[in-house]
Amino acid sequence: MSKNQDLLVIGHTALDYIIKVEKFPNANTSTTIENMKNFHGGAAANVAMVGATMGLKTSLVSAVGGNFLDSDYHVKMKELKIDTDSMIVVKDEKTPTAFVVTDENQDQIFYFYWGAGKNFNHSKPPKTAINNTEAVHLATGSPQFNYNSSIIAKEENKIVSFDPGQDLHMYSNEKLEKVVKNCTILFGNHHEIKRILNSLATDINGLKDLGPKIVVKTCGKDGSIIYSDDGKIKIDPIYRPAIDPTGAGDSYRAGFLYSYLNGNPLESCAKFASSVSSFIVEKEGCQTNIPSYEEVKDRMNDFYSK
Repeated sequence: MSKNQDLLVIGHTALDYIIKVEKFPNANTSTTIENMKNFHGGAAANVAMVGATMGLKTSLVSAVGGNFLDSDYHVKMKELKIDTDSMIVVKDEKTPTAFVVTDENQDQIFYFYWGAGKNFNHSKPPKTAINNTEAVHLATGSPQFNYNSSIIAKEENKIVSFDPGQDLHMYSNEKLEKVVKNCTILFGNHHEIKRILNSLATDINGLKDLGPKIVVKTCGKDGSIIYSDDGKIKIDPIYRPAIDPTGAGDSYRAGFLYSYLNGNPLESCAKFASSVSSFIVEKEGCQTNIPSYEEVKDRMNDFYSK
């Protein structure tokens, strides 16, 4: 049976405060903020916005505050035809807010106010939205809500991708293993994949045996590595001076899923994803420099055909 949506993204929609400092302060000391700006963000929303821009029919389930439905952010989602009908709206709460602090080495520290996001734990998984899509991407959000959603998605034979991201510390080893068992594709940066392997006391092959057919490890300036039954694929990055690395990982995941859902080989998926993320780092904010499909293809062909 054909589905109305290509991709359902579950997790946080948030407001981002991007803060730049020369170096992180030690405990009980202070540091000067060199620059601070407010942007639209949230890992799930980032994936949905980029995926929709690429051309995927996308839906999004987040827990947001009561003022979200009248916001510029929601208007932009509607302009991209992102289906937000299954959003969890908490009228007397604020939309989740992230404070992202980046130092001169491009290392980052995240502070996250859950706000309306706390209501994930009291909400039922979006069964109708899951049934109505080809693939489900589980981004940062409630571990229990993600697990409950993954059960339904697996039962309905959906493609399930999972990226715990900065919320990895919130997963018990038992809960992490359960979600990993239900996913088709596992995403993580090199730090997160290492932590997942340590938490589950396994290696890459053992991780794939648990459930995911594909493990995607992003390595920043060192590119990305794709592990599957066909072996290991190393993809060089497309280097661009990183004005702000925030959102690069989310855009990579969106690009990878776009290419994957369009039936492309894993190597092409990773190259397309790398091309997408190379645009995002060129400007501050996760969504301020989302490229068009044509721009991504041109950059991808120009770089990887050399």
